[in-house]
Amino acid sequence: MKIAIDAMGGDFGPEPIIEGVVKALKKKDFIAFLVGDEKKIRPLLPKNILNKVRFINSEDVIKMEESATEALKRKESTIYKSIELLREGKVDAVVSAGHSGATMSLATLRLGRIKGIKRPAIVTFMPTIKKEYSLVLDVGANVDCEPINLYQFGLMGEVYAKIILNKNNVTIGLLSNGEEESKGNAITKETFKLLKENFPNFVGNVEGGDIFKGDVNVIITDGFIGNIVLKTSEGVADTIGKLIKNEIKSSGLLQKIGALLLRPVFKGLKKVTDYAEYGGAPLLGVNGCVIIAHGKSNSKAIKNAIFQAIKYVENDVNNKIKESLKVH
Repeated sequence: MKIAIDAMGGDFGPEPIIEGVVKALKKKDFIAFLVGDEKKIRPLLPKNILNKVRFINSEDVIKMEESATEALKRKESTIYKSIELLREGKVDAVVSAGHSGATMSLATLRLGRIKGIKRPAIVTFMPTIKKEYSLVLDVGANVDCEPINLYQFGLMGEVYAKIILNKNNVTIGLLSNGEEESKGNAITKETFKLLKENFPNFVGNVEGGDIFKGDVNVIITDGFIGNIVLKTSEGVADTIGKLIKNEIKSSGLLQKIGALLLRPVFKGLKKVTDYAEYGGAPLLGVNGCVIIAHGKSNSKAIKNAIFQAIKYVENDVNNKIKESLKVH
């Protein structure tokens, strides 16, 4: 398998990205196409894995503060070259921690959509009290959605959840401001009907708190609300971690001893809420495998984003989405 990695796009430069690639190459058998400034990235690689690496030189990086439309003009940029490798069939997947808007725009326009899918969607993983993830989509690709878009997000989410969660019976819920069928806006009410008619495992409307209970495997929403949910969840997890640390620092000796005894519990909590555990968010619905990693990704996140790309390709996700379109 061949995977293109945007080696320069993250917030912290090439170091954590290359470190993540090295970790992935030690665990999985694939060829890494590193797209970036070869002068900067080659010295970061141990010599014993150079036979598993191909360099695609590019010194132009789309910065986070730049407009996503810039990427369409800058054909020498790392993300443009990465997507082109996939479009030309030279690689099987793309992983990027760079400008997510640029990645989405290029993937949609250069790769095109799966036939029948009207809009792609970004799917992300949320921790639950049942110690398995729930999948939420869309979390940023589409600010405004029609009912048909949300219905298709359900279709794609169901396909991907079956693979990631290793379940045949995947439950689907529609994010709304109440569980009753009468709740929601005009778009969600129309979507409710579509999902109810086409998905036997549709459980109805779910509220924000249900995302973390684990009773519903796939939660559908538009990219505007989904992105707010994602960023809020990340902020809450970070805040709780800091509050616990501050409380321990200001507590007495007995409380500090108790905290030491609970260290394995805190480590477990951190692992469950750490985005690095799953690495990145697949862009479902485009003609190819594109994994969008967090801009702040560390090496562990990049490694797991690559593993996710490998799993996506190995499980032939896009063809399974095409088959699901025929069924629904």
